[in-house]
Amino acid sequence: MAKKKLHRLYSLIFFLLTINGFSQNQEDKIYNAVDSFTANPSAEALSNLTKAENDFWKNPKPKTKDELLAIVILNCNKAYFENQFGQTLNAVKSYEKAWSIYQKNKFKNYDIIEYCLKPLGNLYTILGDYENAENIIKQYYFIASEEKNETQKVSAILNLSNVYQNTGNVEKAIDLIEKTLRTEKLSPTQKGILYNNLGANYLLSNVGFVVKNNALANAENSFLKTISLLKKDKSQSETLANAYRNLAKLKMEQNELEATSEFLAKANIEFQKISNKEPRKIAQLFYENAFLDFKQGKIGEATQNISAVFKTLIPNYNPKNSLPNQNSLYAETVLLDALDLQASIYLSENKPHNALKSFALSFHIEELLQTLLIYENSKIITQIRNRNRTEKCIEIYNSLYQKEKKKSYLESAFLLSEKTKSVVLKSHLSNMASLSREQKLILQQLQNWNTTILKEQQKLEAADISKINEAIKKQNELMLLLKSKDTKTNAKSQTNFDLQQLFEKLEKDNAVLIEYFFGSNYIYNFTIENKKIKLYSIPLEHRGLTDLVGFINYFNDAKTIVNNPKNYNRLGNKIYKELEIPKPHHHKNLIIIPDGILGFLPFEALITQESETTNFAKMHYVLNDFDVAYNNSAAFYLNAVPLSNTQKSVVGIFPVFEKTNYALRFSKNELESIKHNFDGQFFENEKATFNNFKNNAVGKSIIHLSTHASAGDLEIPASIKFYDQEILYSELYNLQLNPDLVVLSACETGIGKLFKAEGAMSVARGFQFAGAQNLLFSLWNVNDYTASIFMDYFYKEVKYNSSFVHSTANAKRTFLKDDSISNAKKSPYYWSAFVYYGTIETPEKSSNYIVYIISFLIIIGLFLIYKRKRNGRST
Repeated sequence: MAKKKLHRLYSLIFFLLTINGFSQNQEDKIYNAVDSFTANPSAEALSNLTKAENDFWKNPKPKTKDELLAIVILNCNKAYFENQFGQTLNAVKSYEKAWSIYQKNKFKNYDIIEYCLKPLGNLYTILGDYENAENIIKQYYFIASEEKNETQKVSAILNLSNVYQNTGNVEKAIDLIEKTLRTEKLSPTQKGILYNNLGANYLLSNVGFVVKNNALANAENSFLKTISLLKKDKSQSETLANAYRNLAKLKMEQNELEATSEFLAKANIEFQKISNKEPRKIAQLFYENAFLDFKQGKIGEATQNISAVFKTLIPNYNPKNSLPNQNSLYAETVLLDALDLQASIYLSENKPHNALKSFALSFHIEELLQTLLIYENSKIITQIRNRNRTEKCIEIYNSLYQKEKKKSYLESAFLLSEKTKSVVLKSHLSNMASLSREQKLILQQLQNWNTTILKEQQKLEAADISKINEAIKKQNELMLLLKSKDTKTNAKSQTNFDLQQLFEKLEKDNAVLIEYFFGSNYIYNFTIENKKIKLYSIPLEHRGLTDLVGFINYFNDAKTIVNNPKNYNRLGNKIYKELEIPKPHHHKNLIIIPDGILGFLPFEALITQESETTNFAKMHYVLNDFDVAYNNSAAFYLNAVPLSNTQKSVVGIFPVFEKTNYALRFSKNELESIKHNFDGQFFENEKATFNNFKNNAVGKSIIHLSTHASAGDLEIPASIKFYDQEILYSELYNLQLNPDLVVLSACETGIGKLFKAEGAMSVARGFQFAGAQNLLFSLWNVNDYTASIFMDYFYKEVKYNSSFVHSTANAKRTFLKDDSISNAKKSPYYWSAFVYYGTIETPEKSSNYIVYIISFLIIIGLFLIYKRKRNGRST
């Protein structure tokens, strides 16, 4: 935003208002404050703008539209300079305030896109608030389309591609830019900017499991086109600098350090031509030079450049201390990068303890960033880089332990691993306990509008764009409203994890716990047994990952295991050994905290001892050694809410879908089995609606759904079918449930889009968000017939007060012993599909004992009365 251009705009508004005879007292003060500030801007002078705004709001007189527009303009200017002075979070708040007032008053006579929404969307992207960024960008794209502003439309496409790039949707970004280059009438400058972004996406597509063909060549061609198109355009020094920086990254990828250095030097030259450089962009260039120095082995130069990053971004930074003070840090990703690089430098100097201190500061900044986010997807994505840092710290602690044998290193490593587990789910459950009723209502409305967007998008070409835009607009309004309520929730609000309490609980529960951390090079196994932690590093090189994926693939269909039981036996034993499952010894319960694709692995179906038998009932399973319970984190196990000790009541949903292609014939058997064992409300066929479920689930100790479900895919979310409608997993979030147990007798209810540590975005997760802590659900397509048999055995066990984990294990063992079931149907495919997540607590028996005792006393009393009467008649 050019200061002169804005000054002319304010003067014009002031002149127009004056000649029309309006009283300008309040506006005069606001515009005079803005004019005075923009003439001599400084970080200190920002307080004058704040004071002018505060005086305006303190004035009790009614506010006119013109005065409110002046406040919008003030906040846009304030935000612009706050960003210039490195006050990113303040800038976001000021832009949000401007946008909120602009929307509320339905203003039209100000370029809100250029002066507010574009920079706000970019700041959201920088901070990792990707969903807000996408919503804002899509909204101003819609506005620009209505106003036929082609320049702003192209800007929206460019910025939207940045969001896709940062969220891992690189292919989506490439398609969007390539389509724009093909179909839109663009100026050379617009083409140059788009080609730079296209190249950056091609460069990213060369990283990871799926590598795009010719990605690096396409990236280089795109950057060179950018330079060719923009090198004579003096207004595009920043884009040119970025193109050279991107070429430097590409050459770094190819390990051509000399070429990297040359392109980075050219980037520095172009960057110096920019006026009003933002501090974070200056710091970003220092960081990139530091990274190159580090790669070249120039440790001293790298350290100096990192120190320059800290000096640029942190007021009063003292370079003598090397690392900045934690209290001086704030939510800034360039600081994160610099601290992580400093840690790598310490490691190269064999200073592991200093590296851990540097990483600790990075973790602190990550926590600050998390507090800024509202949307689930944004929170999950920001956890990915935290995972990479955690893996490096675990490696350091493990190395220190190998040298010094101090158990504190293993404890610290475990606590770091635990801190990554289901962070978003933990945060949600913690927040729901502390938020006001109004805040919860806003969150519910946000989720409802999100559902509207998702369902409309699934219509593909038939989707109503205006309906999606209206939903995005509503989401933006609600998001701003929620932020204004000052939720005061943050990552630190979660209670600290007490390791000693975990040791004691495991002893009390006669249990051993394994927590896995699925890294890039190793799977780490933390085994806690007898108040001690053991750490195993399981390499993923050679055939480690291939064998693991191969074993999980055995459960893709029913025939694979049956057709080759010996190979299943062999591979199941190999995976059992590699994953370091402990021997049973004195413990009967095994608690598994899986991670990554291990969340799709049925551990109880692993083979403890290889044999030649093809009789599935006689194979040696982990099931024979342990009752296995899973959980999302050790914290959930440790802090589990006790089960209710009231008599169990059930709500059952059985759509059955009779006379359709997806009828569940044996679902009725399941229903009769549960009815035989428990009282409750049971809804069949057309009565098995979502509303009947919602209206009757609250207060029930067991919720049972026997229906169809889908894991979805990368684009389509997981869902579950009721008789009248299909419900997305995220629609379950708004339910407020507190049952002892949720049973999901349906296909793939534990499967969905997978995120390491956070888990699968599955139907089961929807119920966890709704408040269910104990769940029985499936990992693949379940067979209608065998599922009904398993459920019959399960509920018989639960009826007699077995723990849910023991009921699950015993139902599987009984299934294997059942002579009426064929050997083929005893394949692990059929009985290990259902896994239990939750507490291993045994339900209280006291209330049932009272019933039994009272019944027994009544019988004795009746017998004595009968006997006395009989004796009386005989006399």
